[in-house]
Amino acid sequence: QVQLVESGGGLVQAGGSLRLSCAASGRTFSSYTMGWFRQAPGKEREFVAAFSWSGSLTYYANSVKGRFTISRDNAKNTVYLQMRSLKPEDTAVYYCAADYRGTVQAMKITQGHEYWGQGTQVTVSS
Repeated sequence: QVQLVESGGGLVQAGGSLRLSCAASGRTFSSYTMGWFRQAPGKEREFVAAFSWSGSLTYYANSVKGRFTISRDNAKNTVYLQMRSLKPEDTAVYYCAADYRGTVQAMKITQGHEYWGQGTQVTVSS
């Protein structure tokens, strides 16, 4: 069983930066492919970024490529999402998800992942 807890959300002006963290419980964090998703009010949840459990592969949604960076620290059981050049359209609740030995390609799908966090709100003002 894995529990995921996101943190780091908040209110930031357009053009600013935030770093989200997702802390995982359990002893096998390094065997999980991790992903970030977001859901804006009135919209469906969408994929943001993924980091593989093996090979340090990453994958980004086109909307965040070049602005967001996903990273992980297996010693701390934590995955991060560094967000730069934030835009009002980045406003959403951000969730992390985990799949045991999953692929980054599979992480792009917004449903069916093994574990989800409770989300953290990011609000970007114009």
